[in-house]
Order: sequence, then structure tokens, then C-alpha cells
Amino acid sequence: MTMVQALSNTEEIIDRYGGDESNLIQVLLEIQKENNWLTEDALKLVSEKLGLPLSRVYRVATFYKAFSLAPRGRHTISVCLGTACQVRGAPRLLDKVIDTLKIRPGETTPDLKFTLVTVNCLGCCAMGPVMVVDDTYYSTPTAREIEQVVSLYE
Repeated sequence: MTMVQALSNTEEIIDRYGGDESNLIQVLLEIQKENNWLTEDALKLVSEKLGLPLSRVYRVATFYKAFSLAPRGRHTISVCLGTACQVRGAPRLLDKVIDTLKIRPGETTPDLKFTLVTVNCLGCCAMGPVMVVDDTYYSTPTAREIEQVVSLYE
């Protein structure tokens, strides 16, 4: 998607909410979903179209973890590091995912396919250690299974 297309999509999203500043978070969520991140140009356009100071738009965009000001992958891989997963081998699972993707937590692959994150709990402790790709859960995957899962999304 080109920058012009992304800004056009951003404008369409803002217009759907009638330029109402009370919808700032929802507008940012939709832009994030559409583009996988919030560009500086998109934030400026939101500020202008909603009549809000740019500092307020940035404050909201940096406060919530759901938003990213850096490019994110099309797919998010989350590795649980909660207590139950921790004692069942989550650090080893994380190492396997790092070895497979060649990125560290918080980073995105150069091809923008994957972003790797760690989370404190996914709420499925009995399955631990757990890796989630988008909304699909994988319990105690081996290194080979991780490679197979990653290839499914390529």
C-alpha cells in the first residue's frame, strides 16, 4: 500500500466518524488495523480533521499499547511469559521463536510479515508454554513446529 493510499484510507476512516473528536480512540484503532501502525502523516491528518492538537493525538497513541508508531508485521506472534508458562519452559519457547524469526521481542521482520511480542498471561495456563499467532494458539510447539507454523503465514 502506498502512502497516498494509506492517507486516503485514513481520511475515509475519519469521515465515517463524522469528524467527531470523541471518537479519537476508535479512529486510531481502525487506522492501526488498516495499516498495522500509525504513521506520522496519519496522526497529523487525524489531528487536523478532528480539530485536536497534535500533542493530544500523540498522547493517546503512545498511551495505549494497542497502538504502534513503528511498522508492525501483518501477523503478531505472542509468547506468554506468565508464571505458569515460565515454569513450563516459556524462556526456551521464546528462544526457539527468536531463532526462527531472527528478531527479538518488540521487533518486526524486515519483510513486515511478523512482529514478535511477549505477554504476561494469555489465560490458558494449562496449555503452557503457549505461542499465539494472530488468534491461533499453539501449545508447547517444538522448533520444527514453530517453523511449520511460520511457513503457514508466509
